[in-house]
Amino acid sequence: MFKLSEYRTNIKTEIIAGLTTFLTMVYIVVVNPVILSDAGVPFQQVFMATIIATVVGTLWMSLFANYPIAIAPGMGLNAYFTYSVVGSHGNISYEVAFSSVFVAGILFVILSLTPLRHKLIEAIPESLKHGITAGIGLFIAFIGLRLTGIIKAHPQNLVALGDLHAPSAWLTLIGLAVTLILMSLRVNGALFIGMIITGAVAYFTGQLKFDQGIAAMPSLPKGLIIANPFTAIGDVVQYGLYAVVFSFLLVTIFDTTGTMIGVAQQAGLMKGKTMPRARQALLADSVATTVGAIFGTSPTSAYIESSAGVAAGGRTGLTALTVAILFVLSAFFAPLVSAVSGISAITAPSLIIVGSLMMGSIARIQWDELDEAFPAFLIILSMPLTSSIATGIALGFISYPLLKVTRGKWREVHPLVYIFAVLFFYQLAFLPH
Repeated sequence: MFKLSEYRTNIKTEIIAGLTTFLTMVYIVVVNPVILSDAGVPFQQVFMATIIATVVGTLWMSLFANYPIAIAPGMGLNAYFTYSVVGSHGNISYEVAFSSVFVAGILFVILSLTPLRHKLIEAIPESLKHGITAGIGLFIAFIGLRLTGIIKAHPQNLVALGDLHAPSAWLTLIGLAVTLILMSLRVNGALFIGMIITGAVAYFTGQLKFDQGIAAMPSLPKGLIIANPFTAIGDVVQYGLYAVVFSFLLVTIFDTTGTMIGVAQQAGLMKGKTMPRARQALLADSVATTVGAIFGTSPTSAYIESSAGVAAGGRTGLTALTVAILFVLSAFFAPLVSAVSGISAITAPSLIIVGSLMMGSIARIQWDELDEAFPAFLIILSMPLTSSIATGIALGFISYPLLKVTRGKWREVHPLVYIFAVLFFYQLAFLPH
Protein backbone atom coordinates (compact mmCIF):
# COMPACT_ATOMS: atom_id res chain seq x y z
CA MET A 1 0.00 0.00 0.00
CA PHE A 2 2.78 2.44 0.89
CA LYS A 3 5.21 1.08 -1.77
CA LEU A 4 8.03 0.74 0.75
CA SER A 5 10.37 -1.10 -1.61
CA GLU A 6 9.84 1.47 -4.36
CA TYR A 7 10.89 4.25 -2.00
CA ARG A 8 13.78 2.16 -0.60
CA THR A 9 12.57 2.12 2.99
CA ASN A 10 11.18 -0.39 5.49
CA ILE A 11 8.62 -0.62 8.27
CA LYS A 12 11.11 -0.06 11.11
CA THR A 13 12.56 3.08 9.49
CA GLU A 14 9.11 4.50 8.80
CA ILE A 15 7.89 3.92 12.36
CA ILE A 16 11.02 5.54 13.84
CA ALA A 17 10.55 8.47 11.46
CA GLY A 18 6.92 8.81 12.56
CA LEU A 19 7.94 8.81 16.22
CA THR A 20 10.54 11.49 15.46
CA THR A 21 8.00 13.72 13.71
CA PHE A 22 5.52 13.21 16.55
CA LEU A 23 8.04 14.25 19.20
CA THR A 24 8.93 17.43 17.27
CA MET A 25 5.32 18.58 16.85
CA VAL A 26 3.39 17.18 19.83
CA TYR A 27 3.87 20.55 21.55
CA ILE A 28 0.84 21.73 19.55
CA VAL A 29 -1.55 19.78 21.80
CA VAL A 30 -0.36 22.01 24.63
CA VAL A 31 0.23 25.31 22.86
CA ASN A 32 -2.95 25.35 20.75
CA PRO A 33 -5.35 25.02 23.73
CA VAL A 34 -3.35 27.68 25.59
CA ILE A 35 -3.81 30.21 22.79
CA LEU A 36 -7.43 29.40 21.88
CA SER A 37 -8.50 29.38 25.54
CA ASP A 38 -7.80 33.13 25.51
CA ALA A 39 -10.68 33.36 23.03
CA GLY A 40 -12.96 31.64 25.52
CA VAL A 41 -12.89 28.16 23.97
CA PRO A 42 -12.91 25.47 26.70
CA PHE A 43 -9.51 23.83 27.09
CA GLN A 44 -10.80 20.26 26.75
CA GLN A 45 -12.70 21.19 23.58
CA VAL A 46 -9.60 22.61 21.89
CA PHE A 47 -7.43 19.75 23.10
CA MET A 48 -9.68 17.14 21.50
CA ALA A 49 -10.39 19.25 18.40
CA THR A 50 -6.64 19.66 17.88
CA ILE A 51 -6.13 15.91 18.00
CA ILE A 52 -9.14 15.16 15.78
CA ALA A 53 -8.03 17.65 13.10
CA THR A 54 -4.45 16.35 13.27
CA VAL A 55 -5.52 12.72 12.97
CA VAL A 56 -7.95 13.39 10.09
CA GLY A 57 -5.46 15.44 8.09
CA THR A 58 -2.46 13.21 8.74
CA LEU A 59 -4.42 10.03 7.99
CA TRP A 60 -5.61 11.55 4.69
CA MET A 61 -2.01 12.45 3.86
CA SER A 62 -0.95 8.91 4.72
CA LEU A 63 -3.65 6.88 2.97
CA PHE A 64 -4.42 9.00 -0.10
CA ALA A 65 -1.25 11.03 -0.79
CA ASN A 66 1.36 8.61 0.62
CA TYR A 67 3.63 11.37 1.93
CA PRO A 68 5.55 11.46 5.26
CA ILE A 69 3.96 14.82 6.07
CA ALA A 70 1.90 15.57 9.19
CA ILE A 71 -1.02 18.00 9.38
CA ALA A 72 -2.04 19.93 12.54
CA PRO A 73 -3.47 23.33 13.58
CA GLY A 74 -1.05 25.99 12.40
CA MET A 75 0.95 28.28 14.63
CA GLY A 76 0.17 31.91 13.88
CA LEU A 77 -3.30 31.13 12.60
CA ASN A 78 -4.38 30.18 16.12
CA ALA A 79 -3.03 33.51 17.37
CA TYR A 80 -4.83 35.37 14.60
CA PHE A 81 -8.06 33.57 15.52
CA THR A 82 -7.75 34.50 19.20
CA TYR A 83 -6.28 37.97 19.25
CA SER A 84 -7.41 39.45 15.91
CA VAL A 85 -10.74 37.84 15.05
CA VAL A 86 -12.24 37.28 18.51
CA GLY A 87 -10.10 39.65 20.58
CA SER A 88 -10.46 42.70 18.35
CA HIS A 89 -14.17 42.36 17.63
CA GLY A 90 -16.36 42.73 20.70
CA ASN A 91 -19.37 41.18 18.98
CA ILE A 92 -17.55 38.16 17.56
CA SER A 93 -17.80 35.03 19.69
CA TYR A 94 -15.51 32.09 19.17
CA GLU A 95 -18.44 30.14 17.69
CA VAL A 96 -18.88 32.78 15.00
CA ALA A 97 -15.13 32.87 14.40
CA PHE A 98 -15.14 29.11 13.84
CA SER A 99 -17.78 29.70 11.16
CA SER A 100 -15.21 31.73 9.22
CA VAL A 101 -12.66 28.91 9.64
CA PHE A 102 -15.25 26.41 8.36
CA VAL A 103 -16.07 28.52 5.29
CA ALA A 104 -12.35 29.02 4.59
CA GLY A 105 -11.91 25.24 4.81
CA ILE A 106 -14.73 24.61 2.33
CA LEU A 107 -13.25 27.16 -0.08
CA PHE A 108 -9.84 25.51 0.32
CA VAL A 109 -11.37 22.13 -0.57
CA ILE A 110 -12.90 23.66 -3.71
CA LEU A 111 -9.63 25.36 -4.67
CA SER A 112 -7.74 22.10 -4.11
CA LEU A 113 -10.01 20.40 -6.64
CA THR A 114 -9.66 23.08 -9.33
CA PRO A 115 -6.85 24.85 -11.26
CA LEU A 116 -7.73 28.07 -9.36
CA ARG A 117 -5.33 27.06 -6.60
CA HIS A 118 -2.37 27.20 -8.97
CA LYS A 119 -3.45 30.58 -10.34
CA LEU A 120 -3.89 32.03 -6.86
CA ILE A 121 -0.47 30.82 -5.70
CA GLU A 122 1.20 32.12 -8.86
CA ALA A 123 -0.57 35.50 -8.58
CA ILE A 124 0.80 36.45 -5.17
CA PRO A 125 4.24 38.10 -5.35
CA GLU A 126 7.06 36.20 -3.68
CA SER A 127 8.00 39.20 -1.52
CA LEU A 128 4.50 39.29 -0.03
CA LYS A 129 4.54 35.55 0.66
CA HIS A 130 7.85 35.85 2.53
CA GLY A 131 6.67 38.98 4.33
CA ILE A 132 3.51 37.21 5.54
CA THR A 133 5.51 34.28 6.92
CA ALA A 134 8.02 36.55 8.68
CA GLY A 135 5.28 38.82 10.04
CA ILE A 136 3.40 35.90 11.57
CA GLY A 137 6.66 34.69 13.12
CA LEU A 138 7.28 38.07 14.75
CA PHE A 139 3.67 38.18 15.94
CA ILE A 140 3.69 34.81 17.71
CA ALA A 141 7.10 35.51 19.26
CA PHE A 142 5.66 38.77 20.61
CA ILE A 143 2.74 36.82 22.09
CA GLY A 144 5.13 34.40 23.82
CA LEU A 145 7.04 37.28 25.40
CA ARG A 146 3.86 39.06 26.47
CA LEU A 147 2.15 36.02 28.00
CA THR A 148 5.06 35.43 30.35
CA GLY A 149 5.59 39.02 31.41
CA ILE A 150 9.01 39.38 29.81
CA ILE A 151 7.54 42.38 28.06
CA LYS A 152 4.70 44.44 29.48
CA ALA A 153 2.47 47.39 28.61
CA HIS A 154 3.99 50.86 28.87
CA PRO A 155 1.92 54.09 29.04
CA GLN A 156 4.16 56.05 26.64
CA ASN A 157 6.03 53.54 24.48
CA LEU A 158 3.26 50.88 24.50
CA VAL A 159 5.70 48.07 25.46
CA ALA A 160 8.64 47.79 27.85
CA LEU A 161 10.78 45.16 29.56
CA GLY A 162 8.90 43.35 32.30
CA ASP A 163 10.05 42.03 35.67
CA LEU A 164 12.69 39.39 34.88
CA HIS A 165 12.71 38.34 38.53
CA ALA A 166 9.10 37.13 38.32
CA PRO A 167 8.74 33.31 38.39
CA SER A 168 7.08 33.21 34.96
CA ALA A 169 9.85 35.29 33.37
CA TRP A 170 12.84 33.36 34.71
CA LEU A 171 11.16 30.02 34.02
CA THR A 172 10.63 31.11 30.41
CA LEU A 173 14.26 32.14 30.07
CA ILE A 174 15.38 28.77 31.46
CA GLY A 175 13.10 26.93 29.03
CA LEU A 176 14.29 29.09 26.15
CA ALA A 177 17.96 28.46 26.96
CA VAL A 178 17.48 24.69 27.36
CA THR A 179 15.50 24.37 24.13
CA LEU A 180 17.98 26.45 22.12
CA ILE A 181 20.86 24.32 23.41
CA LEU A 182 19.01 21.15 22.37
CA MET A 183 18.27 22.60 18.94
CA SER A 184 21.90 23.67 18.53
CA LEU A 185 22.91 20.07 19.27
CA ARG A 186 20.34 18.93 16.64
CA VAL A 187 18.41 16.84 19.13
CA ASN A 188 15.21 15.47 17.59
CA GLY A 189 12.14 16.69 19.44
CA ALA A 190 14.02 19.63 20.98
CA LEU A 191 10.86 21.73 21.40
CA PHE A 192 9.02 18.91 23.15
CA ILE A 193 11.98 17.89 25.31
CA GLY A 194 12.52 21.53 26.24
CA MET A 195 8.90 21.71 27.42
CA ILE A 196 9.37 18.57 29.53
CA ILE A 197 12.51 19.98 31.20
CA THR A 198 10.85 23.35 31.79
CA GLY A 199 7.81 21.57 33.20
CA ALA A 200 10.05 19.57 35.56
CA VAL A 201 11.63 22.79 36.82
CA ALA A 202 8.15 24.28 37.30
CA TYR A 203 7.03 21.17 39.20
CA PHE A 204 9.99 21.13 41.61
CA THR A 205 9.67 24.89 42.24
CA GLY A 206 5.98 24.53 43.11
CA GLN A 207 4.58 26.32 40.04
CA LEU A 208 3.16 23.19 38.38
CA LYS A 209 0.66 20.91 40.12
CA PHE A 210 -1.33 17.92 38.89
CA ASP A 211 -4.54 18.31 40.87
CA GLN A 212 -6.67 16.51 38.26
CA GLY A 213 -4.34 13.57 37.74
CA ILE A 214 -2.56 12.69 34.50
CA ALA A 215 -4.91 10.59 32.35
CA ALA A 216 -8.65 10.57 31.62
CA MET A 217 -11.14 9.44 28.99
CA PRO A 218 -11.38 11.86 26.03
CA SER A 219 -14.42 14.15 25.88
CA LEU A 220 -15.88 17.07 23.91
CA PRO A 221 -17.72 19.30 26.42
CA LYS A 222 -19.31 21.47 23.71
CA GLY A 223 -19.98 18.71 21.21
CA LEU A 224 -20.00 20.07 17.65
CA ILE A 225 -19.22 23.76 17.36
CA ILE A 226 -20.41 23.86 13.73
CA ALA A 227 -23.49 21.66 13.43
CA ASN A 228 -25.12 23.39 10.43
CA PRO A 229 -23.00 24.49 7.43
CA PHE A 230 -25.65 26.99 6.32
CA THR A 231 -25.59 28.66 9.74
CA ALA A 232 -21.81 29.02 9.42
CA ILE A 233 -22.16 30.67 6.03
CA GLY A 234 -24.87 32.91 7.46
CA ASP A 235 -22.54 33.98 10.29
CA VAL A 236 -19.86 35.03 7.82
CA VAL A 237 -22.40 37.11 5.86
CA GLN A 238 -24.08 38.60 8.94
CA TYR A 239 -20.83 39.74 10.56
CA GLY A 240 -19.04 40.64 7.32
CA LEU A 241 -16.12 38.27 7.97
CA TYR A 242 -15.04 38.15 4.32
CA ALA A 243 -11.55 39.54 5.01
CA VAL A 244 -11.13 37.06 7.88
CA VAL A 245 -12.07 34.14 5.62
CA PHE A 246 -9.71 35.40 2.93
CA SER A 247 -6.86 35.79 5.42
CA PHE A 248 -7.33 32.27 6.76
CA LEU A 249 -7.48 30.93 3.20
CA LEU A 250 -4.49 32.89 1.93
CA VAL A 251 -2.12 32.06 4.78
CA THR A 252 -3.16 28.39 4.85
CA ILE A 253 -2.62 27.93 1.11
CA PHE A 254 0.84 29.50 1.09
CA ASP A 255 1.99 27.92 4.33
CA THR A 256 0.79 24.45 3.39
CA THR A 257 2.01 24.52 -0.20
CA GLY A 258 5.43 25.85 0.73
CA THR A 259 5.89 23.33 3.53
CA MET A 260 4.76 20.38 1.42
CA ILE A 261 7.10 21.26 -1.42
CA GLY A 262 10.00 21.82 0.98
CA VAL A 263 9.54 18.48 2.76
CA ALA A 264 8.95 16.63 -0.53
CA GLN A 265 12.17 18.09 -1.94
CA GLN A 266 14.08 17.07 1.19
CA ALA A 267 12.74 13.51 0.82
CA GLY A 268 13.59 13.41 -2.89
CA LEU A 269 9.93 12.91 -3.82
CA MET A 270 9.60 15.79 -6.30
CA LYS A 271 9.48 15.09 -10.05
CA GLY A 272 11.30 18.14 -11.36
CA LYS A 273 9.19 21.12 -10.26
CA THR A 274 6.08 18.95 -9.93
CA MET A 275 4.83 17.41 -6.73
CA PRO A 276 3.08 14.09 -7.49
CA ARG A 277 -0.35 13.62 -5.92
CA ALA A 278 -0.39 17.33 -4.98
CA ARG A 279 -4.19 17.44 -5.13
CA GLN A 280 -4.57 14.66 -2.56
CA ALA A 281 -1.91 16.27 -0.35
CA LEU A 282 -3.67 19.66 -0.38
CA LEU A 283 -7.01 17.99 0.27
CA ALA A 284 -5.52 16.54 3.47
CA ASP A 285 -5.05 20.06 4.83
CA SER A 286 -8.32 21.51 3.54
CA VAL A 287 -10.39 18.60 4.88
CA ALA A 288 -8.59 18.81 8.24
CA THR A 289 -9.29 22.55 8.46
CA THR A 290 -12.98 21.97 7.78
CA VAL A 291 -13.27 19.11 10.28
CA GLY A 292 -11.23 21.02 12.85
CA ALA A 293 -13.62 23.98 12.69
CA ILE A 294 -16.58 21.67 13.29
CA PHE A 295 -15.05 20.45 16.55
CA GLY A 296 -13.38 23.68 17.63
CA THR A 297 -9.88 24.50 16.43
CA SER A 298 -8.21 27.02 14.14
CA PRO A 299 -7.02 26.19 10.58
CA THR A 300 -4.54 23.39 10.04
CA SER A 301 -1.33 23.39 8.04
CA ALA A 302 1.37 21.01 6.89
CA TYR A 303 4.05 20.91 9.58
CA ILE A 304 7.65 21.76 8.74
CA GLU A 305 8.56 19.50 11.70
CA SER A 306 7.83 16.65 9.27
CA SER A 307 11.33 17.32 7.93
CA ALA A 308 12.70 15.78 11.15
CA GLY A 309 10.97 12.52 10.28
CA VAL A 310 12.27 12.70 6.72
CA ALA A 311 15.77 13.22 8.10
CA ALA A 312 15.23 10.02 10.12
CA GLY A 313 14.45 8.12 6.91
CA GLY A 314 10.69 8.60 6.45
CA ARG A 315 9.63 8.46 2.81
CA THR A 316 6.03 7.20 2.71
CA GLY A 317 2.60 7.54 4.26
CA LEU A 318 3.52 4.92 6.87
CA THR A 319 5.45 7.67 8.65
CA ALA A 320 2.32 9.84 8.69
CA LEU A 321 0.19 6.88 9.82
CA THR A 322 2.51 6.40 12.81
CA VAL A 323 2.13 10.08 13.70
CA ALA A 324 -1.67 9.82 13.54
CA ILE A 325 -1.74 6.76 15.83
CA LEU A 326 0.49 8.48 18.40
CA PHE A 327 -1.80 11.53 18.43
CA VAL A 328 -4.78 9.24 19.07
CA LEU A 329 -2.97 7.86 22.12
CA SER A 330 -2.23 11.40 23.35
CA ALA A 331 -5.98 12.05 23.60
CA PHE A 332 -6.03 10.14 26.90
CA PHE A 333 -3.70 12.59 28.67
CA ALA A 334 -5.85 15.74 28.77
CA PRO A 335 -5.39 16.37 32.55
CA LEU A 336 -1.61 16.32 32.14
CA VAL A 337 -1.76 18.73 29.20
CA SER A 338 -4.25 20.94 31.03
CA ALA A 339 -1.94 21.32 34.02
CA VAL A 340 1.02 22.14 31.79
CA SER A 341 -0.98 24.65 29.73
CA GLY A 342 -1.79 26.61 32.87
CA ILE A 343 1.89 27.63 33.11
CA SER A 344 2.52 29.91 30.11
CA ALA A 345 6.29 29.78 30.67
CA ILE A 346 6.33 26.12 29.63
CA THR A 347 4.87 26.79 26.20
CA ALA A 348 6.20 30.31 25.53
CA PRO A 349 9.71 29.18 24.46
CA SER A 350 8.11 27.18 21.64
CA LEU A 351 6.23 30.28 20.47
CA ILE A 352 9.38 32.39 20.53
CA ILE A 353 11.56 29.82 18.76
CA VAL A 354 8.98 28.94 16.09
CA GLY A 355 8.61 32.67 15.52
CA SER A 356 12.36 33.02 14.99
CA LEU A 357 12.35 30.15 12.49
CA MET A 358 9.53 31.78 10.52
CA MET A 359 11.48 35.06 10.45
CA GLY A 360 14.02 33.32 8.21
CA SER A 361 11.79 34.16 5.26
CA ILE A 362 13.02 37.76 5.25
CA ALA A 363 16.29 36.57 3.72
CA ARG A 364 14.41 35.84 0.47
CA ILE A 365 12.96 39.35 0.13
CA GLN A 366 14.59 41.64 -2.46
CA TRP A 367 15.59 44.39 -0.04
CA ASP A 368 17.43 46.36 -2.73
CA GLU A 369 14.17 46.89 -4.66
CA LEU A 370 11.89 49.38 -2.90
CA ASP A 371 8.72 48.21 -4.67
CA GLU A 372 9.39 44.65 -3.44
CA ALA A 373 10.88 45.44 -0.04
CA PHE A 374 8.56 48.08 1.39
CA PRO A 375 5.25 46.14 1.05
CA ALA A 376 6.93 43.15 2.74
CA PHE A 377 8.34 45.43 5.44
CA LEU A 378 4.88 46.93 5.98
CA ILE A 379 3.42 43.44 6.48
CA ILE A 380 6.16 42.42 8.94
CA LEU A 381 5.89 45.67 10.92
CA SER A 382 2.11 45.94 11.09
CA MET A 383 1.23 42.37 12.10
CA PRO A 384 2.65 42.55 15.65
CA LEU A 385 1.95 46.28 16.09
CA THR A 386 -1.73 46.00 15.12
CA SER A 387 -2.14 42.48 16.57
CA SER A 388 -3.74 41.54 13.25
CA ILE A 389 -2.43 39.24 10.55
CA ALA A 390 -5.27 40.33 8.26
CA THR A 391 -4.30 44.01 8.58
CA GLY A 392 -0.71 43.20 7.70
CA ILE A 393 -1.77 41.27 4.62
CA ALA A 394 -4.14 44.06 3.59
CA LEU A 395 -1.48 46.78 3.84
CA GLY A 396 0.95 44.67 1.83
CA PHE A 397 -1.54 44.00 -0.93
CA ILE A 398 -2.52 47.67 -1.15
CA SER A 399 1.01 49.08 -1.19
CA TYR A 400 2.52 46.53 -3.62
CA PRO A 401 0.55 47.43 -6.78
CA LEU A 402 0.64 51.11 -5.83
CA LEU A 403 4.45 51.15 -5.83
CA LYS A 404 4.64 49.05 -8.98
CA VAL A 405 2.38 51.47 -10.85
CA THR A 406 4.38 54.44 -9.56
CA ARG A 407 7.61 52.92 -10.90
CA GLY A 408 6.04 52.02 -14.24
CA LYS A 409 6.06 48.29 -13.57
CA TRP A 410 2.29 47.82 -13.55
CA ARG A 411 2.54 44.97 -16.10
CA GLU A 412 4.47 42.89 -13.55
CA VAL A 413 1.43 42.78 -11.24
CA HIS A 414 -1.05 39.95 -11.73
CA PRO A 415 -4.65 41.16 -12.31
CA LEU A 416 -5.77 39.23 -9.22
CA VAL A 417 -3.46 41.35 -7.05
CA TYR A 418 -5.18 44.53 -8.27
CA ILE A 419 -8.53 42.98 -7.35
CA PHE A 420 -7.25 42.02 -3.90
CA ALA A 421 -5.86 45.54 -3.41
CA VAL A 422 -9.24 47.14 -4.13
CA LEU A 423 -11.06 44.69 -1.85
CA PHE A 424 -8.61 45.21 1.01
CA PHE A 425 -8.74 49.00 0.60
CA TYR A 426 -12.53 48.88 0.78
CA GLN A 427 -12.36 46.66 3.85
CA LEU A 428 -9.92 48.95 5.71
CA ALA A 429 -11.63 52.18 4.68
CA PHE A 430 -15.29 51.35 5.02
CA LEU A 431 -15.76 48.17 7.10
CA PRO A 432 -15.22 47.71 10.85
CA HIS A 433 -11.92 46.03 11.76
